[in-house]
Amino acid sequence: MKKSDVLDLIKYHYEGKETEFKNQCIAVARSFDKHGDSQLAQYIMGLMSKSDRFVPQTENNSKYLVSSKLDVCPLPLPLSILSDLKGIMNAVNHQIGINKFLFVGSPGTGKTESVKQVARFLKKNLLIVDFSYLVDSKLGQTVKNISELFKEINSLSFKENYIILFDEIDSIVLDRVNQNDLREMGRVTSAFLKELDNLDSDIILIATTNLFDSLDKAVTRRFDAVIDFDRYSDDDKVEVATVILTDLLKQFKNVARDLKLFKKIIYSANPIPNPGDLRNLIRMSLAFSDSSDPHDYQRRLLKGIQNGKDLSISKLSKLGFTVREIEILTGVSKSSVSRELSEG
Repeated sequence: MKKSDVLDLIKYHYEGKETEFKNQCIAVARSFDKHGDSQLAQYIMGLMSKSDRFVPQTENNSKYLVSSKLDVCPLPLPLSILSDLKGIMNAVNHQIGINKFLFVGSPGTGKTESVKQVARFLKKNLLIVDFSYLVDSKLGQTVKNISELFKEINSLSFKENYIILFDEIDSIVLDRVNQNDLREMGRVTSAFLKELDNLDSDIILIATTNLFDSLDKAVTRRFDAVIDFDRYSDDDKVEVATVILTDLLKQFKNVARDLKLFKKIIYSANPIPNPGDLRNLIRMSLAFSDSSDPHDYQRRLLKGIQNGKDLSISKLSKLGFTVREIEILTGVSKSSVSRELSEG
């Protein structure tokens, strides 16, 4: 490292030139690595990855890879899925070449958020593949793009600091037998298989899909482990919803915090939505609620859970809601509710 490198670092810092400062830090780290001090080089890159002001170098010079912030939201997982994620982290830490994982499951089951959690716990940068640049309408161009993408991935400096995410990988590797353009889809899938086989073992690659049964089986066999996210019981989903509500309520004042009623509302759904949909329903019911009415979000949530239907008093009673709870959810007085139920 030259004296001018240190002077440039100081200069860029005081001039507020973050991009130049970041690139200079990377240059310094590479210099140390080139001269045999890889431990110090990795320490510098580690400091950069922990700072909010730095993003991976690829953000500015790659059209295929987009850096992602690890601003994860609370999302409790069933013990079976949580155990599998811990197993992935253990496998990565063992450094024995197990580095390709496939997360499968219905939309909203937490696949992408779990990738962010894994990256955060492993203290790695997350780079997401941008399919809008990867998939091209021109014949043969997608194959070339895949080759360029993996060349970039395998050329990353300090490869062990990254996780690469192919979110909704079915965009490029659906079953070749079921596609209209068999020849082109076959070439794309074959190209992906070839590149996957040549992936540097220091790179952690995670893919997600909602269409596991439609994926080319040759592709799924290339992954070291397949994690099924469709393992939520109704109790799991209600627990997830409770954690989401508790977290969101920190942003709202003058709202009712009746968790017993809240859980009954979630249980009233048939079927209970997946965690991603639950988050949206809860968030929007709170956001749209009348700030002068503590129970307005509960009514809105019930209507959302019931797909827009207004339930009758008798129906609410059959679902297990008490007279007091029915009063809250309908605005009808307890005496009127009791009278209607007795007459019914």
